[in-house]
Amino acid sequence: MEELIPYILQFGKLNQEQIDLISKKAKALDLGKDAYFSEAGKIARQFGFLMKGVIRVCSIDDEGKELTKYFIEEESILTDLNSFDNKAPATVYLQAITECKIIAFSKQDWEELKNAIPELDNIVNKIISKLMFQKVRRLSALVSEDGSTRYLNFLELYPNLVNRIPLSYIASYLGITQSSLSRIRKTIL
Repeated sequence: MEELIPYILQFGKLNQEQIDLISKKAKALDLGKDAYFSEAGKIARQFGFLMKGVIRVCSIDDEGKELTKYFIEEESILTDLNSFDNKAPATVYLQAITECKIIAFSKQDWEELKNAIPELDNIVNKIISKLMFQKVRRLSALVSEDGSTRYLNFLELYPNLVNRIPLSYIASYLGITQSSLSRIRKTIL
């Protein structure tokens, strides 16, 4: 819990009463490896902050193949915002690929916080803007590069992930086969 407040305060000011209210509503959640925080087809019921661990955002294509869209690292918002905000079925899975520690808020608690702390929306929007910028930067590196260049970009953008997650997820994210990734890694190392 102690990591959440300093993280939020990077993006705006809160008084002690507001901090206490957030702390009171926050629930610590341990998510085991391979467990889902949110699943495609279901309505996201929690808003979270990933304090420790790695989450992959993935979907399943028409042929039943898993596609890794991106990874979420520590100190990030964790939810399918469209699903959570609009009560619409989620379009992606948020799956733990390591043991994760999350600070989570139910939909009701989150709405109560937003009503009690008007500045919270502004703070969350700043966090989302930062994360969206990072996401666009990461995805734009994948658009027109060959596999080797995409892998090198992955290493630059996610320097702490290569030894924490399965190569199959990295290959899926890069849009290449795992055997191609192994060949690329051999030529680079």
